[in-house]
Amino acid sequence: MAKLKVFRTPAGFHDAYVAAPSQKAALAAWGSDADLFARGIAEKVTDPKLMGEPLAKPGIVIKVSRGSAADHFEAAEPKSPPHRSRPKGRRISTENVAKADAPPIAPTPRKKVPRPSRAKLDAAQIALEQAAANLKQSLADIEARRRALDAERRALQAEGDKRMTKLETARDRARKKYQARLEKWARR
Repeated sequence: MAKLKVFRTPAGFHDAYVAAPSQKAALAAWGSDADLFARGIAEKVTDPKLMGEPLAKPGIVIKVSRGSAADHFEAAEPKSPPHRSRPKGRRISTENVAKADAPPIAPTPRKKVPRPSRAKLDAAQIALEQAAANLKQSLADIEARRRALDAERRALQAEGDKRMTKLETARDRARKKYQARLEKWARR
């Protein structure tokens, strides 16, 4: 088995760790099509404290929170902009004031696209392996029958040759006897 290395990439408020034999395998475990290592987003982990859990579960993505929940909420709080007085000589329409007082429109959340299923690929691989095994077995059966038929043909040929030799010998004896009787009969 290949030597495992531990890799890390940020995933929201977490770091995603995975133990894999190569960067390519780590990217596959994270479900990334982009080379995060080339972009400087992912890295190899060398800290033994951070390597323990991923090495215990190779190929499984382990998410570890970066900071506490309070740190995350503090970072998410909007900072109020400095108060500015309105420039003189410019009027603000009530329509613009109403728009400014309205709460901001929340962006629509992106649908999380699930990772593609391997089920059809695995089923196709199993079917291919089964078909290869069946073909190999069928060819072995045909080869065994061919050897048996060859042995049967050789035995039949040997038996037939032996019988033909006996019959030819009997015919030759019968011919000699007939020739002798025919000569004896002709002399009379």
